[in-house]
Amino acid sequence: MAAVMPAAQAAKPFVAKEPVRAAADQSQAGARIIVKYKKGSAVSVDRNAKLGAVNSAVGRAGLGAQSARGQSAATRANYVRKLGVGADLFKLSRRVPEAQLQQLVRELRADPSVEYAQVDRMRRLDDAPIGKVRAAATAEAFTPNDQYYAQYQWHFHNAVGGVNAPAAWDISKGDGAVVAVLDTGVVLNHPDLQANLLEGYDFITDAFVSRRATDDRVPGAKDYGDWTLDGDCSADWTAEASSWHGTHTSGTVAEVTNNSVGMAGLAHNAKVLPVRVLGRCGGYDSDIADAIIWASGGTVDGVPANQNPAEVVSLSLSGPGACDQATQDAITGANSRGTLVVVSAGNQAADASTRSPANCNGVVTVGATRVTGGIAYYSNFGAVVDLSAPGGGGSVDGNPNGYVWSTGSDSDTTPEAGAPTYFGLGGTSMSTPHVAATAALVQSALAGAGRDPLTPAAMEALLKETARPFPVAIPSGTPIGAGIVDAKAALDKALEVPCDPETEQCGPEATPLTNKVAVSGLSGAAGSEALYSFEASAGSTLSILTYGGTGNVSVYVSFGAEPTTTASDAKSTRVGNSETVRFQAAQAGTYYIKLVGAAAYSGVTLVARQ
Repeated sequence: MAAVMPAAQAAKPFVAKEPVRAAADQSQAGARIIVKYKKGSAVSVDRNAKLGAVNSAVGRAGLGAQSARGQSAATRANYVRKLGVGADLFKLSRRVPEAQLQQLVRELRADPSVEYAQVDRMRRLDDAPIGKVRAAATAEAFTPNDQYYAQYQWHFHNAVGGVNAPAAWDISKGDGAVVAVLDTGVVLNHPDLQANLLEGYDFITDAFVSRRATDDRVPGAKDYGDWTLDGDCSADWTAEASSWHGTHTSGTVAEVTNNSVGMAGLAHNAKVLPVRVLGRCGGYDSDIADAIIWASGGTVDGVPANQNPAEVVSLSLSGPGACDQATQDAITGANSRGTLVVVSAGNQAADASTRSPANCNGVVTVGATRVTGGIAYYSNFGAVVDLSAPGGGGSVDGNPNGYVWSTGSDSDTTPEAGAPTYFGLGGTSMSTPHVAATAALVQSALAGAGRDPLTPAAMEALLKETARPFPVAIPSGTPIGAGIVDAKAALDKALEVPCDPETEQCGPEATPLTNKVAVSGLSGAAGSEALYSFEASAGSTLSILTYGGTGNVSVYVSFGAEPTTTASDAKSTRVGNSETVRFQAAQAGTYYIKLVGAAAYSGVTLVARQ
């Protein structure tokens, strides 16, 4: 049977690419080393001295090998460049086995003039698509009027699994905000994205990876295609078609919207600053670190100053291991310049603490949910995951609801070999730009209201505080953060008018209690929180009690501020519902009482007596 194509799609049908639970990691390590020398050390100010010190370590590590003819071939290091974080990059004259590479790193770290040394690892996309699914046609009317919005982009408008975009667009569309998308670059001539692209930069410094003629960095962020052939990236590597990953993630952020063409972008009046860091086989930590610095307005030697520093950096990539120091320094620098860094949790169905940059400090780490609001089968999880966003559940949720839909190309190789199109992908790569775009909506709205932008830490707190509770239970062993990002709730909270203590009583929103009047029939789920307040007079004893009902509730109390489970003036956490908190000599003012479900509870009574 012939495939049915959307009416406006004259060439290939839309395709959806299934996320794979755990694609093999290909580090492509073995030839590049990052070394940072301590300030004030003799070697730190002289490039030749640095190179000599590295080659001395190469010798101590015993990096000699037999050539194909059986002759000894000594390995040498060559100086490449200075990184934006102040470290230096060196490239070995040949690849060496991992064990020898680690020995070299140990020798370098033993040098008292070295602050840190690390392998320049390669990171890969946080989706590994396989398989293709054809999309059906539709004759519905769409709102906004983009022709495929209503049918395909459930991740924006679905009441259960979406990010509440339509309500958010009544408040903000992202005007004036800049989101840097560090990825594979973009298909520059895509008619539904081109108008919202700033001129970016290609940071890849390896011609094999970039497919450009030289190792030099160049203006623009054209995606030359990241297709591979068998054996390209490792001995057991199997061929892959070009992903057009950066075009897809960029479209989620700021695809042109309400133009009667294609699909929509979440922050569609914002601008995308495309920065190319991934190509054939992935991308190096050194290039990614420099790109983070440049995108956030920092200085990178040899690259012109960024005229459009980004409020948000979106990174849909990862690799195994701890957060390396160069990447951490770059993120810390971006945060210091006011730039939020949003990263994907990864797709290995494993603890995200094992993946970088998901496990770095100063990032917002994003897990993936399905159209049902439940965890996607591939999503990484754990304590480092801050919140989640739609990533797609794959074929289990059908087509189109199993995928996140956005811009791309129908070519398997170069952009010139095909035409711009739209397709579905699945992965935490797809979740990440939803969160990045929501942050852009918030910063834009604050600017429009004449308010200061949020700091990265304040933005992270806002996104987690306003995340929508998961509509289905997330298994306790695979937590994926505070909830699903909610663009409307984030905007509402950010735009609340600050309380003026000179004209009104300020404090958190709470249900007031009346002295000696019991409030009955209270209930909550495990982990739920409910806040109450009580106006006390000075000197006399204040008692706060809960009793009755079933389940297990705990009580936390603080004077003048909202208590938490980790910070309170007093608490009662006995098993069951009989809890008592008592202050022998109360202060005059407001006490805040928080009921927390240690387990589900119902039929509980709360009373404050003074």
